Amino acid sequence: MELAQAEAVLGCALPTALHEFYTLAGGRPDLVANQDPLLPPREVFVHDECGGVLVFGSENQGCAFWDVRLTDLDRDDPPVLVQAPDGWVSFLDRVSLACVELVLSEALSGGGGRLYNACELPADLLGAVPKHFQRVRQPDYPMWTGPEEFPVRWFSAPGKLLRQDGLGVHSWLHVRGRTRADLDAICAAVPGRWSLGYTESLSSEPLPF
Repeated sequence: MELAQAEAVLGCALPTALHEFYTLAGGRPDLVANQDPLLPPREVFVHDECGGVLVFGSENQGCAFWDVRLTDLDRDDPPVLVQAPDGWVSFLDRVSLACVELVLSEALSGGGGRLYNACELPADLLGAVPKHFQRVRQPDYPMWTGPEEFPVRWFSAPGKLLRQDGLGVHSWLHVRGRTRADLDAICAAVPGRWSLGYTESLSSEPLPF
């Protein structure tokens, strides 16, 4: 009902892949609303940039937006753009891939706390992630913050999720474990200068899938 009402207000239908994603995951804030959320259907809007775009995702402080061109709305699984500091850039070539990325990113941030950490990778640790962890089959794509963090790549192991933003010196690695032991194992495999300590007052919710 909410989707139908939103489409009626917008005057256009969502692409099939995006409509299905809202149906499957739109009611799961743990999967789509931790950091850079999927907009609720009533907040999806049309913007006149780039000849007209349908905006469905937003960085949590409004610094970036994810969208589909209006001219592509008749496609089942159209390309996605992201509004970055340098303008609108190609994000991923299918909405379905962008939805996978959104769930991964929201699961990674997942409230922060004792099961999340991040570090900047010096030159001697750039090869540590692909050495110890399996590459997730997700295409390379840009981080909205700028070209120095291209490409974004995902890695995993049982109970472990990792995102590497950029391939050069001082790229960032963001990680989350299903348990504290999983997180400690990641930090041991990649012995960088991890930026977060652990406090018992912070959330320790597990990965939501």
